[in-house]
Amino acid sequence: MSEGKKTQLITAGRDKKWTNGVVNPPVQRASTVVFDTVAEKNQATIHRANKTLFYGRRGTNTHFAFQDAMVQVEGGAGCALYPCGTAAISNAILSFVETGDHILMVDTCYEPTRDFCDTIMKKMGVETTYFDPLIGEAIRDLIQPNTKVVFLESPGSITMEVMNVPTIAHIAHERDIIVMLDNTWGAGVNFSPFEHGVDISIQAATKYIVGHSDVMLGTAVASEKYWDQLREQSYLMGQCVSPDDAYLGLRGIRTLDVRLRQHAQNSLKVANWLAHRPEVDHVRHPELETCPGHEFFKRDFTGGNGLFSFVLKSSYPKATTALLDGMKHFSMGYSWGGFESLILANEPKSFNSLRTVAHPNFDGTLIRLHIGLEDVEDLIADLEAGFERYNALVLEKEASL
Repeated sequence: MSEGKKTQLITAGRDKKWTNGVVNPPVQRASTVVFDTVAEKNQATIHRANKTLFYGRRGTNTHFAFQDAMVQVEGGAGCALYPCGTAAISNAILSFVETGDHILMVDTCYEPTRDFCDTIMKKMGVETTYFDPLIGEAIRDLIQPNTKVVFLESPGSITMEVMNVPTIAHIAHERDIIVMLDNTWGAGVNFSPFEHGVDISIQAATKYIVGHSDVMLGTAVASEKYWDQLREQSYLMGQCVSPDDAYLGLRGIRTLDVRLRQHAQNSLKVANWLAHRPEVDHVRHPELETCPGHEFFKRDFTGGNGLFSFVLKSSYPKATTALLDGMKHFSMGYSWGGFESLILANEPKSFNSLRTVAHPNFDGTLIRLHIGLEDVEDLIADLEAGFERYNALVLEKEASL
């Protein structure tokens, strides 16, 4: 009988060879690994790619425990570690493309992913075609003879579109194309990538894996077919993380399920409250029918989290600024996935640089929220006060017309 997901999160990566008889693996800091004999050194060299102490950049027992845990949580054959989520994305792509190749990239990808394709990939002679996140079977029409990677992110960055991942993956595999997914929102708990056709699942572990807004960390878990190449290419590009950060990632896994469930419960209450506000055009929360691709969320995901967006009925930057500037419990800041609540605004014109295919079909300001672990009533009161400030300026503007 297989273990439940909650049990997996508690036991993953706790093999006695890593823990040395204690609950958590010790933080093993090392650059140089020393050997007593030539034979011992030779054996380490032979097995250096397989969780053997060889050199600090290959990892220590702390890293090996975290890598084991990520594989047990997400599936796949192996996990490569990176100093941040963006490094995980860029190095995963770099590990499999060369000059003359073509990438299909979802248009709602994380902004640094787009910047990487439009600068580094372009400079290397790798072409990128962006596609609508709700393209489904029509992805087949965009595949070229030199397409090497289809890169997905679901839900999409900022606008939260949920993709039909299994259908796109099936079509890509007909041409032996690698399917990569930014699975940060799913966190390896709410979306099981390898059960839905993904070959490489990437996370900014900075976010929900660590969960406390104090570590930069990236992971890429690969299927058996692609693990060896991802591991060796990433190693050659110098990718590594500190054992202290790996330890904090491992510690975060232990509470991942309970944190996500509380984030999800809080965010759904806030989302439903927002859906009835007169200032709000619609809410883009994957668990609500108003979110594009909601049907795929219902089919493929097992739960939500704290990150979603809503769209105001109008765009009035001065009023939006008043809303944001006076928040008590919501902070303005990039990233998400920590215990705290965050708020950011995107005016419609900002999407001119963020989207080239999937242009937003709304005219109002988009507000992205990360709902933390505070009392949800306090968060709603904070937003309500924000709307009062917002409405005061809207009324002032209307009176002056």
